Amino acid sequence: MKDNLSAFDSSEYDRKILQTLPFYEEFYRQTADLVRTVCGFPSSWLDVGCGTGKMGSEAYEHFDPKRFVFCDLSEGMVGVARKHFQKESAEFLVCDARELPFENEFDVVTAIQVFHFFHEDGRKKAVDACYKALRESGIFVTFENVAPFTETGRDVHLARWKNFQIKQGKSPEESEKHIARYEKDYFPITVEAHLNLLRESGFQTAEVFWLSYMQAGFWGRK
Repeated sequence: MKDNLSAFDSSEYDRKILQTLPFYEEFYRQTADLVRTVCGFPSSWLDVGCGTGKMGSEAYEHFDPKRFVFCDLSEGMVGVARKHFQKESAEFLVCDARELPFENEFDVVTAIQVFHFFHEDGRKKAVDACYKALRESGIFVTFENVAPFTETGRDVHLARWKNFQIKQGKSPEESEKHIARYEKDYFPITVEAHLNLLRESGFQTAEVFWLSYMQAGFWGRK
């Protein structure tokens, strides 16, 4: 994966995400609500693929954890997060999600729209690393692009996704360019495959808790 800040600044990145992913900000609100329901007030939190720090904003507003680790493969993204969160409890790590250096350390691990860039083996390594980073009974929460079950479903969902992007201000050409990346630059798997992956990684609970367009939210408890 390339440095996500190589083409534009953080404010442009955040604007583009809102034009691309339906209900993007809802991903973080729903994650916070799930964490509150399952964990109460977690003291330690790792956000994998932290980007500009959107999950950190939710966590500090609602939970104020004693330790929050911002982790991203992009040095640029981690640099932006560092500027936004100058707190003693905040830590910053440039690291591949498949190579997390943690074991039994966190109440919560999140990964919002991160692992669909990996092929099967890489995705499994990343989920395994998140599982390993969690304390016993800790939870892993992820939002990901998902693959429809049929070709017809794929065509309909991709058409809806393209229409959403155009309505949000992208040109038809720009929207088509993004849609054309499907299964070329990112590799969605079905909802069922996501749940099986969580189970195979060792999670005793594996659930889907949110679904819309071609994105879904999943969680697992160690």
